[in-house]
Amino acid sequence: MKIKIGTRRSKLAMAQTNLVVEELHKKFSDIETEVIPIVTEGDVVLDKPLTQIGGKGIFVAEIEYAVLNKMIDIAVHSAKDLPVSLESGAEISGVLKRGDYRDALVTLPNTEINNTSFFTVGTSSVRRAQNMKNLYPNVKVKDIRGNVDTRLKKLKNGEYDAIILAAAGLKRLGVYESDEYNVTAFDYNDFLPSPCQGIIAIESRKNDFVTPIVKEINDIDTFHSFETEQSVLRLLNTNCSMPVGAYSKAADGIIELTVSNSSDRKISGTAEIVNRFRLAEELISKL
Repeated sequence: MKIKIGTRRSKLAMAQTNLVVEELHKKFSDIETEVIPIVTEGDVVLDKPLTQIGGKGIFVAEIEYAVLNKMIDIAVHSAKDLPVSLESGAEISGVLKRGDYRDALVTLPNTEINNTSFFTVGTSSVRRAQNMKNLYPNVKVKDIRGNVDTRLKKLKNGEYDAIILAAAGLKRLGVYESDEYNVTAFDYNDFLPSPCQGIIAIESRKNDFVTPIVKEINDIDTFHSFETEQSVLRLLNTNCSMPVGAYSKAADGIIELTVSNSSDRKISGTAEIVNRFRLAEELISKL
């Protein structure tokens, strides 16, 4: 059996897809996989902030089209890039075990953060920008676009003194422990991440031949966190122009959830897994 897998063409997207391929081969020795890179609007339009060109869906639409039109069998996404709702006929049929959920500040060696207007931090996220300003109110926050390699190159070229990236992506690319950079990760109590950050999601057609195959590599605790954090976005009817943060941890039938719709107010709660959506509703109602 052959499974065609679509993803973005960036090094990170490919690295994450390789993790999915590895899990499939661990479970099914007779499966053949073919990875098909797909260019999305978000990969092409790099001269405008995300808020001006359509938000999260710009990294997904072309890949989702390929799934629904049977050009590929499954798609691999960074879950934090997914829109609140998928197209009719598509579903997230599984997720891998969650990686590092944290945001991280990346600088060159021997560079320490300077809480002045001369210190420039790059990010394309409203949430990250506001969180950064909460911790270091005097720094200059400047928009940055491009994949991880492009952003690191801009850091090396001196366009920024620091940039903020997802720790999971840095680890998957082997950058987190590299001597080329200093990486400082933020705890969620200080820097609440994007909902579903660190999660690799696998999209397929509903009730397709590949659905039971993907479910064999699905990490159920991570899937519960994915569903819960996606529900936060849905309840807030949000887009990437809002500084929404969420992080949950599911284990032993219990889920802990922290949510925020601004950079300076967070609220947390705990519930049984079966009540995860009700927990999200209760917390959102209190924001």
